[in-house]
Amino acid sequence: IHSIYSNEEERMHIHVVKEDKEAKFWLEPIVEVAYKGDFSQHEIYQIQKQVEEDANFLKEQYQLHIGGRIDD
Repeated sequence: IHSIYSNEEERMHIHVVKEDKEAKFWLEPIVEVAYKGDFSQHEIYQIQKQVEEDANFLKEQYQLHIGGRIDD
């Protein structure tokens, strides 16, 4: 996972970028695909498994990122 964007909407999410492909996953209330871009269904399945495994860490990082942006 390369980036966490915070200026799109309030719902916690991440973007997964690989080469010229990009997907978006909601982190709440459950991990789910928002859009899969050009990733194959197999790739999305693998990415979603990883996001689910790392969900707590990703949520923590998202909150740190948002908190840092709000406190600027």
